[in-house]
Amino acid sequence: MDVPGGSLLFFGFMAVLFGVFAASYGRRLLTVLRTLRRGVRTTGECSRVEYPDRDSDAKDHYFVFRTPEGREVEFKDLAGWTMSKGTQVTVAYDPADPERTATIAGRDNWAPVRLGLVVVTGCGLACLLFLILLFHELAG
Repeated sequence: MDVPGGSLLFFGFMAVLFGVFAASYGRRLLTVLRTLRRGVRTTGECSRVEYPDRDSDAKDHYFVFRTPEGREVEFKDLAGWTMSKGTQVTVAYDPADPERTATIAGRDNWAPVRLGLVVVTGCGLACLLFLILLFHELAG
């Protein structure tokens, strides 16, 4: 069954969806890069590993560190390899907002930057493709 304007709605929705993903991960990537340049470094550890989907091998890695004031901060970050609970990591963060800026990216671990670039590039290209298809339908 052909719905009038259905392809326009589909292409528009997909362009917005991938655009939101690209923007969200792009913001996080910029935060990580800014933190690597200006942030404070300390030692932290992997606090837990979760499997959000039982049918997938994907894992969410959570890390924890203490600020100089003694406050414990837990955050989620992209890990390039599977870490187990207790694995020591170097954490970079902005003291003004440690919860939002903390990352394990650094000299020994570029995975958060590399994976962020892959996601931003892939979602950005998908958004562009759906925009091209949308404009082709409109012009069509």
